[in-house]
Formats: sequence, structure tokens, C-alpha cells
Amino acid sequence: LQDVQQQLESTVAEGAAGAGLVKVRLRGKGELDGVSIDDSLMQPGERDILEDLLKAAHADARRKLDETTEQAMKAAAGGLGGMMPGFKLPF
Repeated sequence: LQDVQQQLESTVAEGAAGAGLVKVRLRGKGELDGVSIDDSLMQPGERDILEDLLKAAHADARRKLDETTEQAMKAAAGGLGGMMPGFKLPF
């Protein structure tokens, strides 16, 4: 499991919102790695839209990171079967 945790720490998940106008990259423990914002959103009066898209892109990246973590842990647990129901990493 330690090898899996180290591998997951280097994993990067990208989330997108607004048809890709906003993208967020998260590293394995959920640290923000990068943000990309399309120039078309940098207009006066677009602040609320941009804030909503950032939150949605972050949620998308977090979901993808969680799915990757869950799959890796299932693979690492392999033959343990039902011994670890509901097991989650601390991050």
C-alpha cells in the first residue's frame, strides 16, 4: 500500500468546466497544481461566472482524483476481498 500511496501522490487530475474554458489541475493529495482560464472570461461583469466555473472545475478534478485513488486502492487490496469496506485514505 505504501507504493500505491507514493504513486498516487504524483498523480495529477485535471478538471474542466464551461466546455473547457476553465481548467484546474490537482496533485495526489488535492494540492492545486495549476489553473487555466480562457481569455474570453476576463471581462468586466464576468466575475460570478468565473467563480462558479472555478468551483465546478475544482469539483471535477477532485472527483477524478478520488476515482483514481479508489481504483488504485482496490487494485492494491487485491485478494483482501470484503475486509476493507468503506476504507478511505486520509486525504
